[in-house]
Amino acid sequence: MKICVTSQGDNLDSQVDPRFGRCDYFIFVDPDTLEFEAVQNPNTGAMGGAGVQSGQFVASKGVKMVITGNLGPNAFQALRSAEIEALTGASGSVKQAIEDYKAGRLQAGQGPSVNSKFGMQGKR
Repeated sequence: MKICVTSQGDNLDSQVDPRFGRCDYFIFVDPDTLEFEAVQNPNTGAMGGAGVQSGQFVASKGVKMVITGNLGPNAFQALRSAEIEALTGASGSVKQAIEDYKAGRLQAGQGPSVNSKFGMQGKR
């Protein structure tokens, strides 16, 4: 299964980006082998709709799960519509977030964790 982790950099040692829609990078990773692909987020500078656009982008990559710090309502709905599970509250390195996921320390959110304008205020 391929998962996506939001990241501030392009490798597994980078910090998890607390934003989803406007994160710096998406790290697409196999949690068992740790093989990954880092893709710069094409929606970081979007005037609006970054959460939905990022949700659609991630869905196009065939992932089943997203790990991030926070998730706004539009992004949450976009992921839910694509049947992608979202785990929020991740922090530390991407590698640590994957370990936390595998150990069951991250939980699926039942809704958004922040308001719709969270990512526009910069990194949190």
